[in-house]
Amino acid sequence: MERMTGEAVLLRIFLGESDKYKGKLLYETIVEKARQKGLAGASVLRGIMGYGINSTIHTFKLFALSEDMPVIIEIVDNTEKIMAFMPELDEIIDKANTGVLITTEKVQVVRYTAKK
Repeated sequence: MERMTGEAVLLRIFLGESDKYKGKLLYETIVEKARQKGLAGASVLRGIMGYGINSTIHTFKLFALSEDMPVIIEIVDNTEKIMAFMPELDEIIDKANTGVLITTEKVQVVRYTAKK
């Protein structure tokens, strides 16, 4: 197993929980593609409230559950792997025809180890 330390890139993808790609949830498609490409890891985080470019607020209410909560996918790996993944990510999002926000930032990996 490859151990990663030092400078890396955090790729963040903001999208809607119900966004689809070829009938499958978009966030599942992206995480599976990242795994196929050998990226170090990915996490999907579900928000409790948010809005995007259309300013429509999506929120979690106990008696009125929204079916399109904000979702963030976070993927961390070295710059080369993240940049190599971007064209495939762009293609998936273009075909999904949905609104997303993608950001990257430099991060310091302090520890990245597998369970013993």
